[in-house]
Amino acid sequence: MAIDVPVGELLLLATALLGAGLVTGFLSGLLGIGGGGILVPVLYETFGAIGVDPSIRMHLALGTSLAVIVPTSIRSFLLHRAKGGVDMAVLWRLAPWMIGGVVTGTAFAGFVSSDELKWVWVVFGTLLAMKLALGRDDWRLGDTLPKPPVVEIYGLLVGFVSVLMSIAGASFVVAFLTLYNRPLIQAVATSAGLGPIVAIPGVAGFIIVGWSDPLTPFLSMGYVNLLGAALIIPASLMAAPAGVKLAHGLPKRKLELAFAAFLFVIAMRFLASLLM
Repeated sequence: MAIDVPVGELLLLATALLGAGLVTGFLSGLLGIGGGGILVPVLYETFGAIGVDPSIRMHLALGTSLAVIVPTSIRSFLLHRAKGGVDMAVLWRLAPWMIGGVVTGTAFAGFVSSDELKWVWVVFGTLLAMKLALGRDDWRLGDTLPKPPVVEIYGLLVGFVSVLMSIAGASFVVAFLTLYNRPLIQAVATSAGLGPIVAIPGVAGFIIVGWSDPLTPFLSMGYVNLLGAALIIPASLMAAPAGVKLAHGLPKRKLELAFAAFLFVIAMRFLASLLM
């Protein structure tokens, strides 16, 4: 696909992607999230600005965002593990079921339209925003994690929804673990370890389902744009340690409220585009 964009505009877009990378890395370390909540809308608008066909724009934003989440979430997980915050038993209990959900979700994404993927963002982005804004740290469903198959089914659903939103699933996992009396910092650290489990098979899936699509832009492998990932990944890796440092020393309520507001605005932006 030919790209006809002024050099100045391309530089502006590159700057926006680098900035998104810094925010992504910081939030990955601070909240254990992979950054898809930031990246998907930024990439969607960026691909629109350079003329990517609307029918694949959402697919490309999701796949590229997952590619960025891979190294960012791995770095965040290693940093949290070095501080002793990761519950490996919980991680391995959720991991295989989340992978199953990711594989199913990626296959599903290959058969749905860009607008249908926006609906996933509208519904679950709004739910996440409400949870962040209205949730309380002292809400509890129990003192220990439930017995099978509750955790396993939850992992399957989280993997399915997460890959369709191109998020690492951390917001869902943190909410679940804290409701069962796990300390917030342990929940954040453990959720960081689940980021690669969502992102790696998700990237592979978006490459496969988009491999033969003639509408993908230059420097793309399927629905993963390598140029976008190359600009964002270094910035996100540099910023992750700062987020981890703050996560182990500062309250995060104000940031949670800000992120909730951001998610709600983006969900409404996608809703408006669907209704127009």
